[in-house]
Amino acid sequence: MTLSISLFSHKGVSKKLWLAPLSAAMIMLAGCNNSSEPTENATADAPADTETMNIKLATESSYKPFSYTDADGNLIGYEIELVDALCAQMQAECEVISQDWDGLIPGLNAQKFDGIIAGMNITPERQEVVEFSDPYYYSGFVLIGKKGDDISIDSLQGQSIGSQRATTATEYLQEEHSDADIKLYDTQDNTYLDLTSGRIRAMMVDKVIGVNWLDTDAGQDYEIKGEEISTNKDAIAMAFRKGDPLVAKFNQALNELKANGTYDQITGSYFGTSSTAAAQEAMPASEEAVAN
Repeated sequence: MTLSISLFSHKGVSKKLWLAPLSAAMIMLAGCNNSSEPTENATADAPADTETMNIKLATESSYKPFSYTDADGNLIGYEIELVDALCAQMQAECEVISQDWDGLIPGLNAQKFDGIIAGMNITPERQEVVEFSDPYYYSGFVLIGKKGDDISIDSLQGQSIGSQRATTATEYLQEEHSDADIKLYDTQDNTYLDLTSGRIRAMMVDKVIGVNWLDTDAGQDYEIKGEEISTNKDAIAMAFRKGDPLVAKFNQALNELKANGTYDQITGSYFGTSSTAAAQEAMPASEEAVAN
């Protein structure tokens, strides 16, 4: 019994003595792995410095020149070029899809897409349900009727006036000219069709959109009646879900495009240098109005 215990103790001592140099070697090897030379596995497992953002945006594609489709069904226009530049500046992968105007804000808040770029004016009502980026354009609206027709903004009572549903132009008509026979349309294209077919006498539309249509064959017999109507809802911006970090990211990208000249280049190519300058000059006053 005593011998067995002695032999067991002896084996234990021998084992400890044998492991000592091995342990020291392992410690030295571990120290080597902490050197400035990264191992292959450490490099493979290291997280990337940046991760490409994938962003899905929605527009309404009958709002020429802001966003519309070409003969092949591709989305084109000012906002499409602008968002391409914004996403390139952010090094993000962006997809732009077309949605009905009425479904834009509900679809955003249902998380069907991440943002909206669709000629959308900043209004207090919309600010209750979405968060807007900094404005990228400013536009009032105009009354358009047939050349030679004496209709004016002061003589709309009882007259059939068309406008696209849920726009600031419609809101203005309903608030300031509720005695007119207001006809609402799901798309701007349908408003044009009813105007040229004589089903409405005039239409109220964003100035940029209206002026663009007047340059088409369909708009040759029509003209703007009176002056541009400007309110404190002229600012046009992107819309996001409330609290979304994308707001700050797109604002930063927009400021960078303005600083490097890309914004002026894109905006000027669609609206002319004078229109771009006028929009930029209007920014401080319009931003103050929106804030109030």
